[in-house]
Amino acid sequence: MNFGSKSKKRMVLPSRPDPPTVEQILEDVNRACPSDPVFTAEDLKASSSGSEVEVRYLQSRRYVELHERLQEERGNLARRRDELRAAGESLEHSVMEVKGSAL
Repeated sequence: MNFGSKSKKRMVLPSRPDPPTVEQILEDVNRACPSDPVFTAEDLKASSSGSEVEVRYLQSRRYVELHERLQEERGNLARRRDELRAAGESLEHSVMEVKGSAL
């Protein structure tokens, strides 16, 4: 059995729909009920303690910072991998030279 990634079929995604027109957006907003989460977000913010909102904000910022750091480290790891691969190839070439001169 072959479990390699080459054997997987790629899923074809449908094309992205056109963005809604201003009229469609206004119609959607006008049809929304007052309990829609978009309209209750301010109520939620006002009813929850200020410290809870602050905690969520700080968690979000920390997540974004960690994500950026991970992206940087991903680049660093790719660079180091390439350096190690080149060093390995150089070492392999040197070993072949030593073996060749020993004969």
